Amino acid sequence: MLRTASVAAALLLVLAGCSSDPDDETLTVFAAASLKGTFTELADQFENDHPGVTVELSFAGSSDLVAQIQNGAPADVLAAADTTTMDQAGDLVVDPVDFATNVLQIATPPDDPAGVTSLQDLARPGTQVVVCAPAVPCGSATVALEKAAGVDLRPVSEEQSVTDVLNKVISGEADAGLVYVTDVRSAGDAVRGVELPESSQVVNTYPIATVADSPQAGLAQKFVDLVTDPTGQAVLADAGFGAPPS
Repeated sequence: MLRTASVAAALLLVLAGCSSDPDDETLTVFAAASLKGTFTELADQFENDHPGVTVELSFAGSSDLVAQIQNGAPADVLAAADTTTMDQAGDLVVDPVDFATNVLQIATPPDDPAGVTSLQDLARPGTQVVVCAPAVPCGSATVALEKAAGVDLRPVSEEQSVTDVLNKVISGEADAGLVYVTDVRSAGDAVRGVELPESSQVVNTYPIATVADSPQAGLAQKFVDLVTDPTGQAVLADAGFGAPPS
């Protein structure tokens, strides 16, 4: 009886090992935090179009993602929220291509307790404003926007990603935050958006590229192709992203 049980257990182990398809592949995509909604949708579509492929998504501030790749983190695709940050990746990426644009917008709680209607309102004493840190694309865009509008903000917090800024507004920890227009749209009724006429002077261009030492170079390029083809562009447009520069 003991021998029979041992044989059965061994058989189960063999069957369990055979249940993994040797052709299964994993594609790791590093993407700016503001791309979470669109890239999650595109990753699902990519998996449907490529049976046996799993897309693992990692979202963070673009500068953090580049630093991770520089420190050896395994990634196959990098999508950043501005060209300056992608340039910092240097030879670690291959042939970046622009795929979208985005602009800043003010987000406030739905009841807007501070009565924010303009960028100038954010500079009023006592207004609790949260922005991105200057090192990340949404932060550098904020600095450029301040200069263009002649406004000097005194934020109570500088965050490492636009998602962190949005979450502080949603949680009521801030009267307002500067985020992308796409973040305001994705948040729905959780925030109120205030358009900025000055935002047209500060437009972030988003590039995407395959990572140079990716073992999945061919598959990575196919994901880049999906993002840049009409299907991917339609998903991005629905989320509020602008078209890439022509």
